Amino acid sequence: MDFRFTPEQERFRADVRDFIAHHWPAGRTPGDAEALDARRVRTFRRALAERGWLTLAWPTEHGGLGLGPLWQAIYIEEMASAGAPYRDQGVDRIGPTLMLHGTEDQRRRHLPPIARAESWWCQGFSEPGAGSDLASLQTRSVLDGDEFIVSGQKIWTSYAHQADWMVLLVRTDPDAPKHRGISFLLVDVKTPGITVRPLVSLPGHHSFNEVFFEDVRVPRENLVGELNRGWYVATTTLDFERSGIDRVVVARRLLETLLAHARERGVPRTMAMELSELRTGFEVARMIAYRVAWLQQQGLVPNREASQSKLLGTEVHQRLANLALRMLGPVGLLRAGDPLAPLAGLAAEEYLGSVAVTVQAGTSEIQRNIIATRGLGLPRS
Repeated sequence: MDFRFTPEQERFRADVRDFIAHHWPAGRTPGDAEALDARRVRTFRRALAERGWLTLAWPTEHGGLGLGPLWQAIYIEEMASAGAPYRDQGVDRIGPTLMLHGTEDQRRRHLPPIARAESWWCQGFSEPGAGSDLASLQTRSVLDGDEFIVSGQKIWTSYAHQADWMVLLVRTDPDAPKHRGISFLLVDVKTPGITVRPLVSLPGHHSFNEVFFEDVRVPRENLVGELNRGWYVATTTLDFERSGIDRVVVARRLLETLLAHARERGVPRTMAMELSELRTGFEVARMIAYRVAWLQQQGLVPNREASQSKLLGTEVHQRLANLALRMLGPVGLLRAGDPLAPLAGLAAEEYLGSVAVTVQAGTSEIQRNIIATRGLGLPRS
């Protein structure tokens, strides 16, 4: 891996920063990370789509710029660092999954609206009894002529309340081994029988939802991949979800703020050493995330590397948030808007948000299992 960027890539980084300064100048303030105005976000993403940046890593034949994952990593790093709304499941996960596993009709129907920021997607994977052990999901679907009839429940479905479409994992063969009886469907969220209910997270944001399906009819043409082989399509989607550099840089602002605070006011030697260690950890995690992008740029599938990136990035983030509260003391728990809150409430915001980062998109335990079995070749227990 070459750890240096080309002059063209560095100019692109500068262009992204300039774009953010003009189109998202306010940045992100503590408390609004998941409650950004939907219309403002869509306007911003349409401006990105007009420049081609929304799908800059997509192949040109699918409406992208063909620049590849390494350029996308630069773009995401700058967006996440500035608090701009960079996350889009349609662009980052669903589109690439359809390119690999979808039919020509599915790609022709769904990829152009995603590239133009005209359709919003969510991911219906987790269930109340199927989180880390996702393959134990119980949402059922049976074929009735040319339609699937879906019944069941999903949970922690990010942005389902705003989404137009959902990718949905359903059990289509209850008698098969659990990994082999699952199918992968594309579902219009406006279909009759779908109910979306909000779930408010610990920091007080509404991004999660629970979704109920009651005899929902889905055209058979919306099946992605083979019937009962959807698990292998889903693992592709999960790799795209876990491999982003955003999991490393979202806490960079807290790191930089704590460094400035320590220089100005001083901290005990043990905390200074811990802060230095975490700064090093962030840089290592950043390099691993770039390695994932570099491997993708070579046309490889970095399965274990994606898990390494997700594991280290989120655990360093969580440790940093814990250190922030220990450095600031009880007053660090004050939220944004309180005049006595240190660091404008940033420490409390990151602490509450960091509780979930080692769980969502696959727990740290799941990532360690993947690294052990697929990376080190260790036997399954």
